[in-house]
Amino acid sequence: MPDDLDCAVMIEREQVLHVAKLARLRLSDEEVERMVGELSGILEHVDRIGKLDLEGVEPTSHVVELKNVLRADEPRPSLPRDVALASAPEPQEGAFRVPSPQAE
Repeated sequence: MPDDLDCAVMIEREQVLHVAKLARLRLSDEEVERMVGELSGILEHVDRIGKLDLEGVEPTSHVVELKNVLRADEPRPSLPRDVALASAPEPQEGAFRVPSPQAE
């Protein structure tokens, strides 16, 4: 990342296309250009945060404290297998059949 925050573009078009390919996204030229700007803005903010003196600042995952956000993990009845598979396009051997990620 460049040290100069005045640099408007911190990510190149080719990098957006590479990430889109990895994520298996088809982006129009307009979307690619928009992502260049949006991702550059995000990286610019991250760079600014990285330059702040955060000594003594406790790391947080939420801006407000959360309590009791998870329910108890207790077994309960679930959807019967035949009902769950009833709307599956191609059930196979009592399971959902999905394309192999290696087939591409």
